Amino acid sequence: MNESIKTKTMEWNGKELILIDQRYLPLEETYVICKNHVEVADSIRDMVVRGAPAIGATAGFGMAIASSEFENLSKINYKEKMIEAKKLLASTRPTAVNLFWALKRMEEKIENNIEKNDLNHLTEILKNEALEIAYDDIEINKQIGKNGAQLLKNGDTVLTHCNAGALATVDYGTALGVIRAAIESGKDISVFADETRPYLQGARLTVWELVQDNIETTLISDNMAGWVMKKGKIDAVIVGADRIAENGDVANKIGTYSVALLAKEHGIPFYVAAPLSTIDLETPTGEEIPIEERNRNEVRYCHKSQLVDDSINVFNPAFDVTPNSLVSAIITEKGVVKGNYREELKKLFNK
Repeated sequence: MNESIKTKTMEWNGKELILIDQRYLPLEETYVICKNHVEVADSIRDMVVRGAPAIGATAGFGMAIASSEFENLSKINYKEKMIEAKKLLASTRPTAVNLFWALKRMEEKIENNIEKNDLNHLTEILKNEALEIAYDDIEINKQIGKNGAQLLKNGDTVLTHCNAGALATVDYGTALGVIRAAIESGKDISVFADETRPYLQGARLTVWELVQDNIETTLISDNMAGWVMKKGKIDAVIVGADRIAENGDVANKIGTYSVALLAKEHGIPFYVAAPLSTIDLETPTGEEIPIEERNRNEVRYCHKSQLVDDSINVFNPAFDVTPNSLVSAIITEKGVVKGNYREELKKLFNK
């Protein structure tokens, strides 16, 4: 395996994690250099990096960086510091289950190797594990794309919500990966992208990605989705996910639930594309998924422009939950499942 990685989302040079600052795209292309695990945690919390798979990979590198910070301590002190580092990283974004999946994977690597290796060697093991998470994510996304591309017909127009593309993953994307794979297979696919207020990930990130790839894309405001569907302009909806419960309920960016309801009303298939690491079999239903509430100024302001007075009360949940009854299919790297999600999702883990 290479000792480094460089994608649209992140670059790892063996010591530092360099993240494209997604808060300022597409108007400014700037980067944040994370030299310690606290800076990694800050970047996740502040949405320098976002998207469940990308958050998971970033957390993996955060643990590897933490190990390099503490490798000169005794093993007892090292373990205490690594537990603290894991807790800090875990506190950043409560909804995205990939974060906890990656942290658990890194923790298990420590537990399985700390007694038989010196800490310098253990740090190298963790760096390799973080790289494996990142490289695996790219291949997983490509397989998700291939599996999902079969659901799209030549000439289809797809509605997206938020950003589930290369910027939300290590590379390629989940929902946008399905679109990319369908086009790569020779199908003519176009896209309508919801802007996704209040953070505008659809407008700022999805449209930016698709235009760079020369994919025909039309930007709409969130409240146009129903009318666009009624006018017959949408053939399918594809979104990503931050957590999928055991029963197939899907937590995704706020507004996803509304889009799913509209799709159901208009007889349009609503697809969710996500890796197995996003499926949380320990969470029975969407009711148990923690929903992150973010800074109220994300609603009071649009980018750098103030919309209302700071005294105005605001409710700002970052995610909502779409019940499984509105989900036409869940697309994973192990296949596409429909119907009885509680049974079908479990089967994927045995393939």
